[in-house]
Amino acid sequence: MEFVLYEQKGAVGIITINRPKALNALNSQVLEELDEAFSSVNLDEVRCLILTGAGEKSFVAGADIGEMSTLTKAEGEAFGKKGNDVFRKIETFPIPVIAAINGFALGGGCEISMSCDIRICSDNAVFGQPEVGLGITPGFGGTQRLARLVGAGMAKQMIYTARNIKAPEALRIGLVNDVIAATVDAEGNVTATAQENLMAAAEKMAAGIAKNAPIAVRNCKKAINDGLDATMDDALVIEEKLFGDCFETEDQQYGMAFFLDKNKEKVKEPFKNK
Repeated sequence: MEFVLYEQKGAVGIITINRPKALNALNSQVLEELDEAFSSVNLDEVRCLILTGAGEKSFVAGADIGEMSTLTKAEGEAFGKKGNDVFRKIETFPIPVIAAINGFALGGGCEISMSCDIRICSDNAVFGQPEVGLGITPGFGGTQRLARLVGAGMAKQMIYTARNIKAPEALRIGLVNDVIAATVDAEGNVTATAQENLMAAAEKMAAGIAKNAPIAVRNCKKAINDGLDATMDDALVIEEKLFGDCFETEDQQYGMAFFLDKNKEKVKEPFKNK
């Protein structure tokens, strides 16, 4: 793949959008390569994914305006579907996906981050849905996921005004889970950039998720996602079924046996994903 990199570190996979000269903008090829990258993840080995962008300026600056500028009405709708299909694949991917947002997350960049389970960003990150300034609507789920994450009023304000927000405001409104800063020594020298600390924090979080029972983690993701689209009564039935599905697995039997072992004589072993 030309624009998407994939690396596996133990039970953690890292997918990097690698088009820094274009600020990692999403064109058709990038979307196709992202789809391929997610399809190639070995779910028997990988228990959590990190999605990030190459370079220190941009996570994803948006969809490729050069490509979009000449689209017909039918082609625009097809391009929107292509992006939505990939982002929905990320959103419903069996294992958790952490967005490590290392700069601009505008338009399609904000939208792809919202398709991930958890968002953490460096302190230089900028978020926004600037599409109305270009004569279009958000086309990769922005009108739907933003309202679900930060509330309809704040989503409408961001989308209607096309105003960008910085990392602290994104944290305040609940768009991101955490903001990561650079490390500075006593003399004021930067010993680790915000982007370096961001990836370290993302990998630490992913490793923590990967240590937990993978069947249970997957079922939690499915219960939350499916439940959000259901009534409370139906959502509780979804939870009950996925709760019950964990029983009689090796992970459940081992996890509870270890908890009940008063002596804790044996070192806790990794969960087996069975």
